[in-house]
Amino acid sequence: MRVIAGRHKGRTLFAPTWSGLRPTSDKLRETLFNVLAPRVSGARMLDGFAGTGAVGIEAISRGAAHVTFVDRDPRAVALIARNLAHCGIESDVAVVRHDLGGGSLADHGPYDIVVLDPPYDVDPSHALAAAARLLAEGGVVVLEHARRTRPPETATTLTRVREIASGDSALSFYQMVREAVDDVAGDAGGERPVS
Repeated sequence: MRVIAGRHKGRTLFAPTWSGLRPTSDKLRETLFNVLAPRVSGARMLDGFAGTGAVGIEAISRGAAHVTFVDRDPRAVALIARNLAHCGIESDVAVVRHDLGGGSLADHGPYDIVVLDPPYDVDPSHALAAAARLLAEGGVVVLEHARRTRPPETATTLTRVREIASGDSALSFYQMVREAVDDVAGDAGGERPVS
């Protein structure tokens, strides 16, 4: 697991030493940031179910203004802190121990980008609802999920506007219902637009 691009490019990150944590693959992370590239510089981002912190660290490396890392597992929170220290990232970050599936984060947000990577066997509806309450106007929520499962088309004020499959995983992109579908809804190779 490594940082793919930006000022921390090539930095190897520490992996979990326990079972049950499924870090986002380098390939899927690269796909995610290829789509998010125009949005990342200067963005405020929430890395939900952050695990190793690799997604948020990638965002910082690519110019995000601030990243909040959220995970309920104290081992993951410690691992995120270790990876941030290893990369020399000391400012413009927050590491919060919290269960996004169990409620909202008071006094946090709004965020331009929210990335959620819950366990594949967990219903993401509560986490999507929490993310919707934290999303800035014009923002995007990205849900990583198993390719074989169908995430909700809508969740509170969010509507799924795009899905990209990669291997056994997929990324679903959500925006506010009241907002016009913008560049996130476009077509590109290897993806399936949502109807």
